Amino acid sequence: MSTQRMPFPVPDERAHYFVDSYADMHDLVEDLVVPDGVAEAAATVLRTARELLRQSYYCYEFSTVAVMHSLIAVEIVLRDRIPDAGTKPLFQLIKQGADAGILTERQAEYLDYGRKIRNGMAHGQTTHTVMPPAMAVPMVTTSFTIVSELCAATA
Repeated sequence: MSTQRMPFPVPDERAHYFVDSYADMHDLVEDLVVPDGVAEAAATVLRTARELLRQSYYCYEFSTVAVMHSLIAVEIVLRDRIPDAGTKPLFQLIKQGADAGILTERQAEYLDYGRKIRNGMAHGQTTHTVMPPAMAVPMVTTSFTIVSELCAATA
């Protein structure tokens, strides 16, 4: 049996469209701080989304994965906040959260948009989506903000 060694990461050539060096990736995500009071399950997912954004310097597609991952954190918090959430799909959680005033109209719109992107990828309808970091960072930031606001409302 032969062993194949993976090469050391090299910058994705597309990374230079938005930053000059890997060090710049730290600046890109420095404001993505998991706030106090966020349940550990959601906090772990948010930290992973942030790290995926940083690593998109080496694998451009990680920025898209970061957006999808950040939505998982929002869903975790919504399930905690919405009575009888159970295993309801995300679109029902969004609707119920908006109807109950847990989510603002704008938050619900953002989440529904993100849900549609996520579903397209998860169900194979959108297979080659690449979201540039310039587009992904604001979306991940919005997930961080929604989680923070939902958790602050329960504190």
